Amino acid sequence: MSLLAKARKEGHIQHITPQSAGWRYIGFDVWMLKQGQRLTLESGERELCLVLVAGCASVKTKQADFPGLGQRMSPFERTPPWSVYVPPQESIEVTADSDLELAVCSAPGQGTLPARVIRPEEVGVEHRGKGRNQRRVHNILPDNAQADCLLVVEVYTDEGATSSWPAHKHDTALPGKETQLEETYYHRFDPPQGFAFQRVYTDDGSLDVSMAPYNHDVVMVPRGYHPVAAIAGYDSYYLNVMAGPERRWLFSWEADHAWINSADYPRRA
Repeated sequence: MSLLAKARKEGHIQHITPQSAGWRYIGFDVWMLKQGQRLTLESGERELCLVLVAGCASVKTKQADFPGLGQRMSPFERTPPWSVYVPPQESIEVTADSDLELAVCSAPGQGTLPARVIRPEEVGVEHRGKGRNQRRVHNILPDNAQADCLLVVEVYTDEGATSSWPAHKHDTALPGKETQLEETYYHRFDPPQGFAFQRVYTDDGSLDVSMAPYNHDVVMVPRGYHPVAAIAGYDSYYLNVMAGPERRWLFSWEADHAWINSADYPRRA
């Protein structure tokens, strides 16, 4: 089974389910809506995080009404997005108040939390790394925020740099050291004809796949390490979704490359 989901050209451009991915937890969809279009969703047994990747929208559920959300018209404005958390057993209506790029992240939910807006000012912003391994991170739904299963984050990597690097993995339950988390990468590029390189691989070599995701493509990471390299001339954005049996982000570095975190890198200014 391919780990690369190519985007459709318009409308419902990505549709990934646990069944289609061959795993247990993550679902991921992207809709490209024209201004005035409406989208109706049912959360069923799953919790959702609706991320306004670009554009503005109004969102209604059975219990709540969130009008006039959104501000950024491109993810490459590098401002945190507006998002909406939705619990299981909800009906959702999304109205595109402008042309809208909407990502819908899903995972199993317990239904203990109400629907809520996640405002840009509630999103933690981090700068990680050094040298040619720097990135900007927007923590939309980190493990210290309320949710049953979902973890959601945005990452920006400048042209010619790496991210999700040094290589790390989160595929084995090791209490206090590593959690088992599936992960998806929804890729965007500026300019949009760009692409990146991403490798997904394990220590024992049972999985070793290299891919070149283009704009709006999704890379699925069922297990293993999963670094990304942005090529010269094209800034990289990706929206990450993670989910698994324990809602914590604990990972292990690949031993050969962990030195990138040390004072030995970069070796020259």
